[in-house]
Amino acid sequence: MKFKALVTENGVTLLEKRFLPALEKTGKACHLCLTRDHAMFLHNLLNGDGIQSIAQFRKDALFHDYRISSNNDDRIAFSLDLSLLLRALRSAVAVAASASSSAVPNRLEIKLVKKLPPNSTQSMPFLTLETRGYKSAVIQDIPISKPFSRAHLAELQTALDSAQDLPQTLLQVPDLNQLLNLVDRMKQVGDVVNVFISKHGDLSVQVSTTLISLGAEFRRLVVIGEQTNAPAEDQNLGAHARSTRSISRGDGQSVQVSVKHFAKSLQCHLARPDCAFYGIAPQGSCLTVIFQFFIPGSRQTDKSISLHCRLPVLDSGSG
Repeated sequence: MKFKALVTENGVTLLEKRFLPALEKTGKACHLCLTRDHAMFLHNLLNGDGIQSIAQFRKDALFHDYRISSNNDDRIAFSLDLSLLLRALRSAVAVAASASSSAVPNRLEIKLVKKLPPNSTQSMPFLTLETRGYKSAVIQDIPISKPFSRAHLAELQTALDSAQDLPQTLLQVPDLNQLLNLVDRMKQVGDVVNVFISKHGDLSVQVSTTLISLGAEFRRLVVIGEQTNAPAEDQNLGAHARSTRSISRGDGQSVQVSVKHFAKSLQCHLARPDCAFYGIAPQGSCLTVIFQFFIPGSRQTDKSISLHCRLPVLDSGSG
């Protein structure tokens, strides 16, 4: 089982400045899955607790001189602490900055190794980052779990395949900052947020108690997938009445999720997505948030990067 690659300058920026700070907000413990073509950071796919997040990169988006081999179809997966990986990357950036005036290019190599820790008689696996500048070199060993067995890899792949299923209707949210500001206030009101999505482009989020209700409604959003036209007779109704009628017609769904999970999903704004889509899975099994990235300087989707979250449902609600 071998893995070794050079992290590109763009790869360092993507991970250190954008994705690892975002993913760390979901949870420090994470699975890293490496294949011939992709690197994936996976949260909570093998248990039902907490928000699931899936960040996937084509190898060329992060690495060059990429080499991987294993007896499991050249697939390697293990768990690690994202905060340790982020700290190591930041140290690598500091070394690179100290040597930026040098004519010698900096190299950041990442590889899997087995080493004998101090005061131990048994070698342990590590993900090692090695940075070399003009006058300095830094080698950082990040402890990882034992790489997954074939059976464990198959279990992870099954969970990953299931997590890739998209809702039939997705709504594009125009302003994540507005939701970020709203969820900060929601935390002061309650622990459960009700999310309603309709096939004609309505999205509402609301936290309610016996004393107070706080929420926001977004109408006529861009719809991807199954869509319908809003009935004319609903136009002058209030948000609650419209959502109730939509659910009864079958062109709307409502679920309840944890405010804490909802807030964590919004922390993915740190990865600087260009837009976000919300959808409810069939039978209200989860709330899905998909983040889209554009090729810099264009409105074309960057297909080398993907990120989405699945929030567990507390109550399937209606629809």
